[in-house]
Amino acid sequence: MNSTNNIPRVLIPSVVVVALCRPIAPAHAYDINQQLSIGGVLAGAVQCQNLSATPDTSDTCEPAVPFQPEISIRPSAADEVFFKLGFAAGNGLNETTPFVIRPWAADLEDDVTNINGRSRDYLLTAWYKHTFSLGDDQDIGATFGIIDATDYLDENVYGNDEYTQFMNATLTNGRNVFLPSYDLGVALESHFGSWSFSGVLMDIGENDDGNNYSFYGLQAGYRVNTRLGVGHYRVVVTGTSEDFLNPAGTEVESRTSNLYSFDQDFGKIIGGWMRFGWQTEDAAVDYHAVFTGGIDIKGAAWQRHGDNIGVGYAYLIGGNLAIERSNVAEAYYRWQLGEVLGLTADIQYQSDDYKVGQGPSGWTYSLRAVAGF
Repeated sequence: MNSTNNIPRVLIPSVVVVALCRPIAPAHAYDINQQLSIGGVLAGAVQCQNLSATPDTSDTCEPAVPFQPEISIRPSAADEVFFKLGFAAGNGLNETTPFVIRPWAADLEDDVTNINGRSRDYLLTAWYKHTFSLGDDQDIGATFGIIDATDYLDENVYGNDEYTQFMNATLTNGRNVFLPSYDLGVALESHFGSWSFSGVLMDIGENDDGNNYSFYGLQAGYRVNTRLGVGHYRVVVTGTSEDFLNPAGTEVESRTSNLYSFDQDFGKIIGGWMRFGWQTEDAAVDYHAVFTGGIDIKGAAWQRHGDNIGVGYAYLIGGNLAIERSNVAEAYYRWQLGEVLGLTADIQYQSDDYKVGQGPSGWTYSLRAVAGF
């Protein structure tokens, strides 16, 4: 991993990224034919931290370059086979930050090897899906294979993508909801008009305690379309088997949580979002509750229709470990350059208050470039 040390308070240019495929957004992969599509995302970022009250951690800048190609095979209109790979160079600030919450939620170098203790590298997802059509605006989809729980749970229009929206992990998904990624599981999705429902069941190789565990998650969502605009209102419930150590490390417990995730347009320019929820404290957990929210301002207000500004804030109440509370604030401006490349200037402020002793606080400055194809 390349590093750029001893350059505090200075942003250096982001890694240049180039897409080699047709210039279209990641959600609209390049169709080779009716049965085969390829797509993905190539990103580069440099993050610099400027810290206070952290004698053991220095101000530094660190780069990271993740690359995630995807392939979709559709033998019929109702069937799909999907693969996503993950490669990365560098871990950014994620391995040097003194904060509990990662400053970039992307899958970086350490995240794509020995995934979940399975001795599997680089293969993130590999699944088969069949969709049962029940008529107009009604369908049920069943997926099994190596899946990612965040593809089905805790969606949010304005705070859910670490490549094009907020970088900080707590503004990308609800920190109190334990959502595993890239392991064996099944998922069910259904849509009935304005209602949507998702369910996930997974078997995870190992957690931070080294234990294999089971995970389940359920989500119910409702879509509204009023004069203000489109909104989505979701409730998420998750749980695990009893395979997580308690704070004393003497017994294993389960983890359960609930989360409420909302996003709403307020006209054609402004959008708002919020998340809040709680988790139990039988197992050792950093945070008991999370309250996050923010606004999105579309570039149409200044004749830059592909651009946007995001502003978000998170307040987290500590659990049964060392953290008393944490604050996270983040703001970014994203320039959309053509149909492929987006550039983001991002600033974060974080503070962790410990139950005993002084915790870290400080700023993170980031430049991010993302090519979606």
